[in-house]
Amino acid sequence: MTRRAVFLDRDGVLNRAQVRDGRPHPPTGLAALEILPGVVAACAELAGRGFLLIGATNQPDIARGTTTEKAVAAINDAVVAALALDDMRVCPHDDGDGCDCRKPLPGLLTAAARDFDIDLRSSIMVGDRWRDVEAGLAADCRTVFIDRCYDERRPTGADFTCDGLPAAAAWIIGDREA
Repeated sequence: MTRRAVFLDRDGVLNRAQVRDGRPHPPTGLAALEILPGVVAACAELAGRGFLLIGATNQPDIARGTTTEKAVAAINDAVVAALALDDMRVCPHDDGDGCDCRKPLPGLLTAAARDFDIDLRSSIMVGDRWRDVEAGLAADCRTVFIDRCYDERRPTGADFTCDGLPAAAAWIIGDREA
């Protein structure tokens, strides 16, 4: 039997993004990491309903040389521990690198699906950017857009739009029980 998962973007969904010039950026280090209100309870509720919780995050600052893999791993480890995630998948590449894992491509999700025996059609991608929604759609997942009102392109085709993970979790649980 295949499993179902909720794929969760990291910055802006699980932890507070650092917004500069209307665009989200990751925390600069562990001292700047702040889990968003209601996220711990939302993750516990989703896990309690049988969903695997898989983080899926683009971290192009590694490729750009403005942070290190070690610094990103430290933040990821703290997020995984705080939220009891089953895994955290990271794309360290930038747009021009030609990888298949940088969202909006679905590589992070499809690789996790292979590794964890996840049924993508019964899974959900939750993100706060158009790249997250498009990655979920490309992987054949349902999608939730958390609208943080960034000054950038908005996604199209999300199944649900809300203001944070607690509302997303309520919709996911309600939608799956309907």
